[in-house]
Amino acid sequence: MRNIIPYNPKLVELARTLRNNMTLGEIALWREIKGKKLGQKFNRQIPIDQYIVDFYCKDLQLAIEVDGSIHFKEGHEEKDKKRQARLESLGVHMLRFSDTDVKNNLGVVLEEIKVIIEKLEQTRTHP
Repeated sequence: MRNIIPYNPKLVELARTLRNNMTLGEIALWREIKGKKLGQKFNRQIPIDQYIVDFYCKDLQLAIEVDGSIHFKEGHEEKDKKRQARLESLGVHMLRFSDTDVKNNLGVVLEEIKVIIEKLEQTRTHP
């Protein structure tokens, strides 16, 4: 049974805007994970609680974040840690990649995602 996490409905419009303005790294990763290409369905720019995650697999409660340059500015790292801690407290598994890594090492990023998907699938079938 999938755990449904509530979200702030005020974030829906912002999520739609973000879907229409993805970074190059997000676009590259989306092309590789959409349509169950990795065996699981992902959605993009999904509201969870008070946040929006870049990509989310509801069945595995797996969020993937592609961090652009704003994430490396002063003060943002602390916000990201707080955000990640909150999402993890709700049962969300978090994977983070830099936009540069996605663009320059997409194969490595996809392999890492596949490994995590396999681990999460195993824990679902063998708790």
